[in-house]
Amino acid sequence: MNATLVFLLGLSVMFLMLIAFGIFWAIKSNQFEDMEGPAQRILMDDDDPMLPSNQLSDKGK
Repeated sequence: MNATLVFLLGLSVMFLMLIAFGIFWAIKSNQFEDMEGPAQRILMDDDDPMLPSNQLSDKGK
């Protein structure tokens, strides 16, 4: 076989192993656990006065 072909095959195997490691790491560290939460969180209005966390408390009076 040609030396260039051996080099390219070895390089592609290393890239394949790196990609597989990245995918398994992402699955193991729960990167795909909540795919819709961040997309919906952008649309939520955090400064809505009707939210219980944003209401003024009357306990200080």
